[in-house]
Amino acid sequence: MLMRLTRRELLKAGMATGASLLLPAIDLRAQSSGLIQKKIPSSGESLPAIGLGTARRWESITTDAERAPLRDTLREFKAVGATVIDSSPTYGTAEAIVGELVSELKVRDGLFLATKVSISGKEAGVKQIEASFKRLRTPKIDLIAVHNLRDTHTHLATLRDLRRVGRIRYIGITTSFPNQYADFERTMKAEKLDFIQVDYALDNRTAGERILPLAAERSMAVMINLPFGRGRLFNAVQGKQLPEWAAEFDCKTWAQFFLKYIVSHPAVTCAVPGMAKAEYVRDNIGAAHGRLPDAAMRRRMENFIDGV
Repeated sequence: MLMRLTRRELLKAGMATGASLLLPAIDLRAQSSGLIQKKIPSSGESLPAIGLGTARRWESITTDAERAPLRDTLREFKAVGATVIDSSPTYGTAEAIVGELVSELKVRDGLFLATKVSISGKEAGVKQIEASFKRLRTPKIDLIAVHNLRDTHTHLATLRDLRRVGRIRYIGITTSFPNQYADFERTMKAEKLDFIQVDYALDNRTAGERILPLAAERSMAVMINLPFGRGRLFNAVQGKQLPEWAAEFDCKTWAQFFLKYIVSHPAVTCAVPGMAKAEYVRDNIGAAHGRLPDAAMRRRMENFIDGV
């Protein structure tokens, strides 16, 4: 049976073109002002194209030993000039850990904190949102989205009220389930939203057929979840060398290959890969430097991954 390697093992083994080709932290810090930025259509505000997702890896933190690498991750994330951190009250300890570490490191200024509301009923939604403010330890949250279309119309009304009084800046909706795409599109057409969040990856391109073009048409920013296809992409390329032509868009690792594909889509604002180690921050943020693939190169990347 073929052994499945973790991303960490791929990096250490040099299968992602070698640790020597990873951009070191010092170089990334020097280039922090050069991160690729994308604009939020509703405001014109720019965000770095790579953010940080907190699902799974930040969900079950109970000890200082588990918390320590997340502190290093957040410190590195801030140091390289990234800003977007995406969380949810349904991600276990994630919101609380983000809030604690942001406060501890004193890095709230300049961060773009995003979370979600994921419960049924107006009063329950308000209670959940207020708990998010407390866990994140901030008087203002940059983005709150209705998670997986849970009681969407009820919560959007609440979120608009919060935006009106200045407690949140942007509102949106999320999904990571293709069976929700039809309802998701209907909501996008019916509501005025600042953001959508959807699953999209080099081996999961369905959202690119209708949802991403619709977001562009409706002037909605797009945040991408599951950019590595729940780990499928790393499994698909294990033991394979990065194609030489990846250098044409300044790509040095497989993670950057997958992320540059996503953020090169004209409708995409940022991708939020899960990161729980400083080394992953350095690797992933490399995708927000240098050139991005053009349309022809994107097709070449699709053909490549479809053939492995």
